[in-house]
Amino acid sequence: METLVQDLKFGLRALIKNPGFTLVAVVALALGIGANSAIFSVVNTVLLRPLPFPRSDRVMSVWQNNLARGWHQDVVTPADYIDWRRDARSFESMAAYFGGGMNLRAGDEAERVRGADVSVDFFRVLRAAPSRGRDFAPGDEKASTGRVAILGHSLWQRRFGGDPGLVGRSIVLNSESFIVVGIAPPAFQFPEKAELWTLAKNVVPSNPFVPASVDITGVRGVHYLYVIARLEDGVERAQAQAEMDTIAARQEKQYPDVNAHTGVEVIPLHESIVGDVRPALMVFLGAVGLVLLIACANVANMSLARAAARRREIAVRTTLGASRLRLVRQCLTESVLLSTAGGGAGLLLAMWGTDLLAALSPEAIPGARSLALDARVLGFTMALSVLTGIFFGLTPALQASSIDPQDVLREGGRTSSGGPRTRLLRNALVVCEMAIALVLLAGAGLLVKSFIKLERVDPGLSVDGVLTLRLWIPDARYAEDARQIRFYDEVLRRTAALPGVTAAALTSDLPLTGSDSFLAFAIEGRPEAKPYEGPESGFHQVSPDYFRVLGIPLLRGRAFDARDVRQAPGAVIVSDTLAKRYWPGEDPVGRRVSFGVNDKGERDWTTIIGVAADVRQKGLHTDPRPEAYVPYTQAPSRYATLVVGSALDSSGLAASLGREVQAVDPDVPVYDVRTMREVLDGSLASRRFNMALLALFAVMAVLLAAVGLYGVLAYMVTQRTHEIGVRVALGAQKRDVLRLVVGQGMALTLGGVVLGILGALALTRVLSTLLVGVAVTDPWTFGDVAVLLAAVAFLACYVPARRAARVDPMIALRYE
Repeated sequence: METLVQDLKFGLRALIKNPGFTLVAVVALALGIGANSAIFSVVNTVLLRPLPFPRSDRVMSVWQNNLARGWHQDVVTPADYIDWRRDARSFESMAAYFGGGMNLRAGDEAERVRGADVSVDFFRVLRAAPSRGRDFAPGDEKASTGRVAILGHSLWQRRFGGDPGLVGRSIVLNSESFIVVGIAPPAFQFPEKAELWTLAKNVVPSNPFVPASVDITGVRGVHYLYVIARLEDGVERAQAQAEMDTIAARQEKQYPDVNAHTGVEVIPLHESIVGDVRPALMVFLGAVGLVLLIACANVANMSLARAAARRREIAVRTTLGASRLRLVRQCLTESVLLSTAGGGAGLLLAMWGTDLLAALSPEAIPGARSLALDARVLGFTMALSVLTGIFFGLTPALQASSIDPQDVLREGGRTSSGGPRTRLLRNALVVCEMAIALVLLAGAGLLVKSFIKLERVDPGLSVDGVLTLRLWIPDARYAEDARQIRFYDEVLRRTAALPGVTAAALTSDLPLTGSDSFLAFAIEGRPEAKPYEGPESGFHQVSPDYFRVLGIPLLRGRAFDARDVRQAPGAVIVSDTLAKRYWPGEDPVGRRVSFGVNDKGERDWTTIIGVAADVRQKGLHTDPRPEAYVPYTQAPSRYATLVVGSALDSSGLAASLGREVQAVDPDVPVYDVRTMREVLDGSLASRRFNMALLALFAVMAVLLAAVGLYGVLAYMVTQRTHEIGVRVALGAQKRDVLRLVVGQGMALTLGGVVLGILGALALTRVLSTLLVGVAVTDPWTFGDVAVLLAAVAFLACYVPARRAARVDPMIALRYE
């Protein structure tokens, strides 16, 4: 312990004596360690931190799939879920949920609250007992006392002031009276951001596409339920998967018309929640790891130069009896002190960076808003700091301790570069820095190019001068289609009458949001296809002015108008992709298709009246798919998005629209108010975030690599001052000296570029899931980033080269 204290004291004095070296090293390490800690905090929150439920690793998410269609992790049909709950023995409990929110009316104001309609075992699967009141109980679905609900703690505090007497009282949700039976624990929010849970009327939640008169428990053709289940003690996931495969095979035989090719996937709930973001987070973690490697190489290079300058000191200590182990330990102590200081500074940067990531993270990253530097992140930073110190300090320590003291002492006061092995090692470190920087530049360049291409994709509609807001009308008051239609008609009439509004329309699925309803259909005159093998398309209920408001061109036929009322023959407008796929080279206008059957089980035929241009319904990153549009007057929906064309200020118009909707029905709030431009930007948010973050890491890497190259050349110029003076005295021109220094630096850069391109060809393949329209081996991108890196390297070379060219031979020749 005493020798360790001595080493620490000596190391601190040595670092204080060299403030320039210490400051540059600490800054470089702080950048690398801070970036790693910030990204690790995201990885920790999203991937490593368990879900806030007891034994959350036992909670599975159960999905359906269809291998014939290539569908994975598909939502579940009600009747299939009921079969699973009855027959599966691998789970101690299973629950289903559906929905994204409800209309809450408390006092004079109605608001849309995020929540879910759940089956009775929902809270038992998650083992999240209410903090006040009770859980849902069997029989509550059919209780004569009415429907029941559990409130989230935050909603209870925000809208009801934390009133402890609320349990047992009624509230109004979706124009129905619900008895509050419990208050959820403060930290409980599942699905994400949920604040309210209502118990389904039946054993499964209902669906807005299925009429209330239909017994939902027998429906197999409509997929909409999310299913979670808790494994029985002693049962592993593989066993549960095998049992569910058996049940799915039995269902396929029993119901071949609707369950053909339908299987089951049992996946840990945590994996289901974070599965889509895992690749991007792994890329970021690898990128910051490479940045830290460059920082370590920089500090190692500086340490090698410093060790060369301390050769005489080390020789004296060796002569006085210091062992090689003691010298290595002393050098490592100094490097660990340095990395610890860098880690401390990096932790401060990580705290700032974590707040920035939480503010900038797109909604696609689950839990990103709750980022924090917890004990795991602090431990990671401490361990990373120590390992970094050992990593960059070990080679210089071994180099410094291996000198021959007699040779060094014979050199007297002459400077030394540490020998050819040291010079080779320093040059190799610079080459590696340049190679790593190029790998990160190539990755960032691919993402930037992909994003630029994505921004240039034509969405198929106009995003300027359009305001959107969402509505959900409760079926308790709008169970009949006629009432739904009257509500929407009145909202459209009032909206169109507002000053400055040029047009208004409704749609069940707003483009670019990922919202989409997909249905199979039959074509008149063609053989009936087998289940899941026939044609399919998106299915959207819209009002007549929908195409005009969003600027979607009508290529053939006519738009919807007053003729397309509920009693009129069915009408549908199809997209250009649908028309070309199923009527290639033909005009589909006048043809008939069917999206379902009537009460007698007969096909309900609808006539195609027009063909609209393609719209990228799912987002700019997907190709246009077949889409079908029907008038809302013939197929109304309980949820809709109001799209309004206007040149007015969006905030003022939104307030006016909210008042008009409330005037029609005070129980229907407007929510998710955005301009169409904001919708478009939101669809690109996650890709913009990925691009910006990787570009930031690439810039850090390039700057650190440039600093490393500058340091090597500057040290080389200092060591070769005498040689340069001789060259100048013998007639060398400034351009010759410039060529000498810049040539050496660019030779190292060229080696790094070649090595980096090889590395990029191998490593950028992990970006394939993040790219759109760009190959992972795009030669133009690789060429551009190589030129950029070479330009930055040239600037880093030019500064020490100019200093070398200014060497006065009379002064330089005084050096021996």
